[in-house]
Amino acid sequence: MREHELTIEELLPKTGWAKIKLGELGVFVKGKGIARSDVCEEGYPCLRYGEIYSTYETVTTGLVSKVSPSAADQACALEHGDIVFAASGETAEEIGKVVTYTGKERAWVGGDTVILRGHGQNAVFLAHALNSDPVVRQKARLGKGQSVVHIHAPDLATVEVLLPPLPEQLKIAAILRTWDEALEKLSALRALNIRRRIWLRTHLFTGKARLHGFTGEWCKVPLSDVLHEHGSKSTGAEEVYSVSVHKGLVNQVEHLGRSFSAASTDHYNRVLPGDIVYTKSPTGDFPLGIIKQSKIDREVIVSPLYGVYTPQSYALGVILDALFESPLAARNYLHPLVQKGAKNTIAVTNKQFLEGKLHLPMDPDEQAAIADVVNASHAELACLDAEIKALTDQKRGLMQKLLTGEWRVEVSDDEEAAA
Repeated sequence: MREHELTIEELLPKTGWAKIKLGELGVFVKGKGIARSDVCEEGYPCLRYGEIYSTYETVTTGLVSKVSPSAADQACALEHGDIVFAASGETAEEIGKVVTYTGKERAWVGGDTVILRGHGQNAVFLAHALNSDPVVRQKARLGKGQSVVHIHAPDLATVEVLLPPLPEQLKIAAILRTWDEALEKLSALRALNIRRRIWLRTHLFTGKARLHGFTGEWCKVPLSDVLHEHGSKSTGAEEVYSVSVHKGLVNQVEHLGRSFSAASTDHYNRVLPGDIVYTKSPTGDFPLGIIKQSKIDREVIVSPLYGVYTPQSYALGVILDALFESPLAARNYLHPLVQKGAKNTIAVTNKQFLEGKLHLPMDPDEQAAIADVVNASHAELACLDAEIKALTDQKRGLMQKLLTGEWRVEVSDDEEAAA
C-alpha cells in the first residue's frame, strides 16, 4: 500500500519527522463578524469563510475582499502565517479546508472560521499538510451535522499531522508553492474570462456594443419569431439527458450515476443538436428554471416536462444560451410568464414560454459573428479548466509523496542554516 493511501494513524514518522496534534502546536482563535453586507469597494482586506472554498487554493499573500473600518472593529484580526480553517461545509470531505495568509498587510477574518496561530512551523508547508488526504480523512470523521457539516476548535486540536524538521518543511513548501503560483495565474485568467463574458452579456448581446462593420437592425421580438417547438418524440434509441446549471445538457448515467427515466421513454422529447431546452424546474440561482442550448453532436432525449425548441439559426441559439447563462437575465425573461404551482413547481406551457420578448440582432451575419465570439470565449474557458485540472492533479500527486515522507527532499547545509 502507498504511503498516501494510509490513514494518519497508520503512517509512521520518517527519520527526523514527528507526529504531532495541532493542539500541541499553537492556539486556536475563533473568527467573527463580516457579513456579506459589510463587504465594500474601499476598506481593509478581509478573508470571508466562503472564499476559502471558492477563491483561494492553499496559500494567499493578498485578499480580494475589503471590509469597512467599522465592520473590521467587530471582526478578528488576521496575522501573517495564520492557518485558517473553514468551520462549516456542505460535505464531511470538504470540512475544515485550510488556507494560510502569508501577506504583510493588516487584514481581518470573518465568522465560521477557526484560526491556528503561533504554530511555529513553516505556514506554507503546514497548510498543505492540513489539506492532504490523510488529514482530510481525519477532519471528515470529526465533522458534525447532515445538510451543513461543522467542525470546532476542540476537534481540530486532536488532528494529527506529520512534521519534518523546519529546513525540510521549507524545501517542500518551495516545491509546492511553484504549483500554487501556476494555479493562481491560471485562476486569474479564468476570472478574467468570466468577467469578459459578463461584459459580453450586458453589451454585445444587447446591442449596446456592436462588432466592427455591422449596422443591421436589432428588434424586440417574441421568442416565437426565432424559436419553434418541433415536437419530435423518442425513437427509443436515444440516450436520456438532464440539464445542469454549469454543464448544460448532461448524460444522466455519467453525471448522476444512474438513469432517472421512466420504464418507457417513448413520450420523451427529442433534442436535436443546437436545440434550446427549458427545464421548468427551480434550481439554486435559477428559481424559474434553466434555459440551455444542446451542444451534443447527436440527437438525445429529455423528460417530457422539459420544453424543447429549435432556433432559427444555430448562431441565434448560441446567443440565447449565453444570454440566459445569467440568473438575472433568465429571471427577468421568465418572471412575467411563469406562475408557481403546487410543491414549488413552475406553471408555464411550452407555448407561453415563447411569448416573452428579447432584443435580438436580425442580420444572420451579425448573429454568426457574435456566436463566434461566444464560442471562442467558451473554448478558452475549457482550455483553462483543463490546464487547472492537470496542474491540480500533478500537485496532488506531489503532495501525496512529499507530505507523507514517501519521497524525501535533500537539504543542503546552506538551506539548513537559512531555515
